[in-house]
Amino acid sequence: QVQLVESGGGLVQPGGSLRLSCAASGSIFSINIMGWSRQAPGKQRELVARIHSDGSPSYADSAKGRFTISRDSAKNAVYLQMNSLKPEDTAVYYCNLWQPGHDYWGQGTQITVSS
Repeated sequence: QVQLVESGGGLVQPGGSLRLSCAASGSIFSINIMGWSRQAPGKQRELVARIHSDGSPSYADSAKGRFTISRDSAKNAVYLQMNSLKPEDTAVYYCNLWQPGHDYWGQGTQITVSS
């Protein structure tokens, strides 16, 4: 019913910036939450940021002050602006959509922060 496709991943130097994009297609309800989670090898999956359809954002402590989540509900898209990136941010990042009845994940995009 819903497909999420992430883009914008890649290799970036410490201290650099990167912007992730996610486009959703399918049956998208007007009331929903979109967000980003990540998982590094050997670590638990971590919710990075999410944003409600009313525009209210929330962030993990590790993302506060560095990352900004935004969305364009008309385009069914969500974005994550990441600044001051650290090697600890290296992970596969997944776009998520939560809406009544189902939760959806994208296929993930790799972000590597390294010099």
